[in-house]
Amino acid sequence: MSLRITFLGTAASIPTPKRALPSVTIKREGELFLLDCGEGTQRQMIKARIGFNRETKILITHMHGDHVLGLPGILQTMSLLGREKPLSIYGPEGIAGFIEAMKRTVRFRLRFPVEVYEVGDGLLCSEEEYEVHSTWAEHSVPSLAYALIEKPRPGRFNPERAAALGVPRGPLWSKLQRGSEVRLPDGRVIRPGDVLGPRRPGRKIVYVGDSRPSENIVKFASEADVLIHEATFADDLSERAEEEMHSTPTGAALVARKANVKLLVLTHISARYDDPRVLLEEARRTFPNVLIAEDLMTIDVPFRD
Repeated sequence: MSLRITFLGTAASIPTPKRALPSVTIKREGELFLLDCGEGTQRQMIKARIGFNRETKILITHMHGDHVLGLPGILQTMSLLGREKPLSIYGPEGIAGFIEAMKRTVRFRLRFPVEVYEVGDGLLCSEEEYEVHSTWAEHSVPSLAYALIEKPRPGRFNPERAAALGVPRGPLWSKLQRGSEVRLPDGRVIRPGDVLGPRRPGRKIVYVGDSRPSENIVKFASEADVLIHEATFADDLSERAEEEMHSTPTGAALVARKANVKLLVLTHISARYDDPRVLLEEARRTFPNVLIAEDLMTIDVPFRD
């Protein structure tokens, strides 16, 4: 099952010729998760060839303009393109009032239901194959981090064992592989545990919008396959980063190392860094497996096994 991360916007606060404002998508099969929605997000989605009519959840980290002002544009674009499917928007306190104010003052017709949830720390939704969690980051305004966590998958199927138990190849094998028991013509019931190995972990993606390094985020990101973490300022501006409650590359790398993540991706890059290699070099002194996000960069996340 494919899991692709696309970085639509990777700038901090203001757009640059190379970087749009913060927004990241995670596409999991036919479903889309949009993490933050800076101005112009819908144009970046068009450039990335990401459709507007998928089942979609929008997750807003906080109510600073560079993370939320793209919502009116993307809702209007979806309406103009004929979207009818419901859309879910999650965010901290204030997100519902923002959407209501837009509906009252921006003159376009929403052609689909918009469900808005003001959330805090905890489980946001639990679907058949995954969960979405949130927790508080540490920023100058209430700011959330989000985790997409796939539920454990069935273990590897043992065809020799299935054949030895008399299970005919075909639909019954598929049913066992999906974790359901089957009944044979002779009345015997074969359970998934009879032919499957140990359950295998799913994938875990964690996104931290604006935040200084946080022990709470370390716990939240534990064992993540990918940690997307802001790194607004280089290490020589660490005092300013602390004052404004942002992160440096070394701070984000320490979070990644403590959390034992597989890959760290730095984003929310200040316009002062036309060449972000200095940020990459600083982070790699603490955590080796790190990338700097660039607009329209994609990452395909494999299963661990």
